[in-house]
Amino acid sequence: MAVQLGYQNVFRYPEGYPQWESKGFPVAHAKLTPQAIPDPSGVTRSVAGWAMLWTLFGVFVGGLALNLTPCVYPLIPITVSYFSGRSHRGKSGLFGHGVCYIGGLALTNSMLGVVAALTGSLIGALLQSPLVLMIIAAVLVGFALSLFGFWELRVPFWLTRAASTSYSGFFGSFFMGVTLGIVAAPCIGPFVLGLLTWVATLGDPLIGFLVFFTLSLGLGTPLFILAIFSGQLAKLPKSGEWMNWVRRLMGWVLVGMAAYFVKPVFPIAIQPYLLAVVAIAAGIHLGWLDQTAATFRLFPWVKTVAGTLCLVFAALLIGNQVFKGPSVRWHPYSTQLLADSEEKQKPVIIDFYANWCAPCRKLDQITFHDPDIVRLSQDDFVMVKVDLTRKDAEKYDHLLTEYDVKGVPTIVFIDAAGNERTDLRFIDFVEPDKLLNRMVSLR
Repeated sequence: MAVQLGYQNVFRYPEGYPQWESKGFPVAHAKLTPQAIPDPSGVTRSVAGWAMLWTLFGVFVGGLALNLTPCVYPLIPITVSYFSGRSHRGKSGLFGHGVCYIGGLALTNSMLGVVAALTGSLIGALLQSPLVLMIIAAVLVGFALSLFGFWELRVPFWLTRAASTSYSGFFGSFFMGVTLGIVAAPCIGPFVLGLLTWVATLGDPLIGFLVFFTLSLGLGTPLFILAIFSGQLAKLPKSGEWMNWVRRLMGWVLVGMAAYFVKPVFPIAIQPYLLAVVAIAAGIHLGWLDQTAATFRLFPWVKTVAGTLCLVFAALLIGNQVFKGPSVRWHPYSTQLLADSEEKQKPVIIDFYANWCAPCRKLDQITFHDPDIVRLSQDDFVMVKVDLTRKDAEKYDHLLTEYDVKGVPTIVFIDAAGNERTDLRFIDFVEPDKLLNRMVSLR
């Protein structure tokens, strides 16, 4: 996902993009709209391909897990009883009620996702401030503490009473789905709010819709299946203390999201290890320190597997960082450096980036650590970074105009004669093989 930049009298917007003014903001304090920018091929990208599928799968699994929280799990018998009372209409009628139920749940959550994505301009404008990042992380940690049991999140009584109002027919099933999020808010609310914050940073309404529609499917599908096969309800584990362990699991997910948001505040050398530290702490706590017990025999195994998976995830993060090898050697921008490169007949690659930009960090962690790219850049290229997060970044205003930079990340290619190859430019994360092909064609 590229992040669009907007400055007064600096940028020419692509046709179809809304024009808006900023009031003389310097680069370090510019208004930012985290929306996908068309790349040279005309394709708009945000979260795409396998990354999108894995993201949606993870959200779906998160929705399934929310069914095991103390606020949702006790609703299962009530929901099943409601649908069983309509079983006289046959399986087809019951199926229709189930579809209406999930439809109501999906409508509510999906609209939340779209609204969050549409506020991306505000979120993007603020995310370059370390103070704002720390506040977001603090809020997420605060909600995590509620899931850990340090304080209780309560929904106003009048709202709970309105949500519990029953209606007949298919509209009644639809209304039940709409209000499930209100009744279950003390448990699922913190997780949903954390997800809303993340979706807002993407700034893509379609992705916001898909993420929360998928979450709704994960949350509603088990209830729907149990309603169709209501005879299987007796086989479910009884409510108990084990559901508090699930709440703590969701709390650690929120702590991980907080670490994701606060990463840019820390030095670059520390950033990759933050999530690993959270995973290690979560694994030790959930797998071994937590003393929660359950009446069903598999629960100790569930705890051990969850703790082990957290530790394996942390080991993968640390191992990837330790063994990924050297990175591209970058030079700060200077006109003298470009003049020397032209004199020596060496092509130049300029990377416009910012620490708060997720695709920029992904480029640094993956693409610019590729051994072939590192080797080629050392021998045949001059690699230049333009840091738009620095406090004195306004000195690069003329570069943003000169190279028509509309967002970060933007990678500019200059040939040995000092001319930009606009056909090679890209805006967004790019895989190492694609960057390598462009470097070979420029050499």
